[in-house]
Amino acid sequence: METGTIDIIKSSGEKVKFSLEKLKNSLKRTGADQKTVNQIIDKVRDELYQGISTKEIYNRAFALLKKKKSYLASKYKLKKAIYELGPTGFPFERFIGAILKYSGYDVEFNKILQGQCVTHEIDVMAHKNNETTVIECKFHSVQGLNCNVKIPLYIHSRYNDIKAHWHINAKKTPLNSKGWVVTNTRFTADALKYGKCINLYLLSWDYPENDGLKDRIDRLGLYPITVSTLLTKREKQFLLSRDVVLCRMLVGDTFYLDHLGISEIRKEKILKEIKMLCNL
Repeated sequence: METGTIDIIKSSGEKVKFSLEKLKNSLKRTGADQKTVNQIIDKVRDELYQGISTKEIYNRAFALLKKKKSYLASKYKLKKAIYELGPTGFPFERFIGAILKYSGYDVEFNKILQGQCVTHEIDVMAHKNNETTVIECKFHSVQGLNCNVKIPLYIHSRYNDIKAHWHINAKKTPLNSKGWVVTNTRFTADALKYGKCINLYLLSWDYPENDGLKDRIDRLGLYPITVSTLLTKREKQFLLSRDVVLCRMLVGDTFYLDHLGISEIRKEKILKEIKMLCNL
């Protein structure tokens, strides 16, 4: 059976044709060599059947990558790892803040700002180059849920209320002309169209093109702690509860790993994986 004729089921329930090219690209993104990519492609292709879910395809490719090198599997599970920051949106906000810090921003969380009409709780406030950016984070813990146009509509109205009061009261730093909305999933076509029209900056898993969340994370090596294939779920939750959201936060400071009672041998493996993952 030709792979292009096989229907697969996405997490949203949508039925689409299987794309060998998409699978190849997702494997290449991990840094796996061509031989490894080809071997995995061949094995996955042999196990395809009509109606297979994207989750089953992912699980198979992930298992094969993990057998080769665990840090490659960590990179491959990035999207899933972002969902594992839930179920609340709080760790995701901390994760976005951490990415911004590594990009030179000073960051504050959950600030209450006065608008012209009402007060607003802001997820992340970022300061850089004598300018303040107001950022709203929309986290989905279930795959297949995208941000529709109602989200940027709502955020834009909040931003305008804050901006009206901000300028009247002449704050020390000017407010960025663009408010931000950041999501771990995707924006619908209408949401993107509206955001562009009213000058609202939208950041999602794969938007803007070549500068979405996945691109920034890969480029900067800022992987969430949840990508680790060697830490248990309980250990990850403990670290997240202590605001340890990035893998690289553990390098050079093993206090939390020691606190968890992780053995020296296992700790060495975890740190080795993190260093390879983050190119440290």
